[in-house]
Amino acid sequence: MVALAVKGKRYGVVLVTYGEVERLSVMTLIPSSRKIVRTVTRQIVTLPGWFIRALGDYRAVKHYLDWKVNRYRSRLVAINHGQKEGVASELARSAKLEAAGISVMVEEAYYFVPPYLESVLEKHRLSANGVVVVPMIPVESAFSCGVACQMSIDAFGEALFGKVQVMHGLWKHEELYRIYLDHLFRSLEPGMSPAGAAKPALVLVIHGTIVRDRKGNAPSVFTGLEETYAFFRIMRERILADPRNVFGEVKLGCLNHSAGGEWTPDTVEKALEELRGQGIGSVAMFPFGYFADNSETDYEAKRLLDDSGIDRTQYIPCINESPDFFRWLARLIEKEIVKLDRQRACCSGESYEERSNRTVS
Repeated sequence: MVALAVKGKRYGVVLVTYGEVERLSVMTLIPSSRKIVRTVTRQIVTLPGWFIRALGDYRAVKHYLDWKVNRYRSRLVAINHGQKEGVASELARSAKLEAAGISVMVEEAYYFVPPYLESVLEKHRLSANGVVVVPMIPVESAFSCGVACQMSIDAFGEALFGKVQVMHGLWKHEELYRIYLDHLFRSLEPGMSPAGAAKPALVLVIHGTIVRDRKGNAPSVFTGLEETYAFFRIMRERILADPRNVFGEVKLGCLNHSAGGEWTPDTVEKALEELRGQGIGSVAMFPFGYFADNSETDYEAKRLLDDSGIDRTQYIPCINESPDFFRWLARLIEKEIVKLDRQRACCSGESYEERSNRTVS
């Protein structure tokens, strides 16, 4: 008798983010923009079908002209692809998964550009024993992780439970703070803290969220507001307490939209204006609320920093393709896969050990 891995133990891992067009044109932007309005904006504003199309087209033309004039090209899809390759490489070396006879296919997917998350999930529904969906943003809300949850339910229906795990709460992991702080202080230019000058300041950038709807009421969807501020408070405390710290102040900078009601008041613009008013001569910016640079971070936020009128500025990129980030995320995914596999074993009526060590002649 020879012990062999159980055949058919195949799990999918899907790294998903919003997605932005790489080949800039109005025709590539329109489908993406319409999908954004249908999927996200309608959660906070009730819109008729014709208006969704019109608003999507308006947004597409606006972004095209803005990006074209300023020669901006999004790197989000390329970065997410690199993140997928890095995580896949780490999982391929997992002794725990190998011992359990589990093979893993890691793929990238997007909410608003191909390959769409729903298409990737449908493929895994037919071929995988389980799927781990990883929204590539640290703080979840109805507009981020919530989109992945809804699409998973649409794809798997009642079979979702026990077969699909949408990861969440990544901002709560202590290891992420270590990775972030190492990246932050390693990236900081020496000139940001000149001798004899006032201490520089840091603006931590995150996507804002709705505080009140257009009627002044609390939003009807989960916005992640409390989690956003809790994440910032922990980051700020960790940075100021770190022996490598050179910053005298750390401020929150939210990137808001305009539709749907009142958004978070602690904006990037407000943070930069206050620092300039205090006479701070050096300001660094780090988008801690994003794992990958995109048009909101290395274009919108960076442009606000460049135009702030502050003497010395530095934009520190997102964690992007950090090997430390790959290793950390792969370990979390590995745990989720093992948990799904144990649940499947329990549902089948045999022990996890029996299924993992089943032998054939």
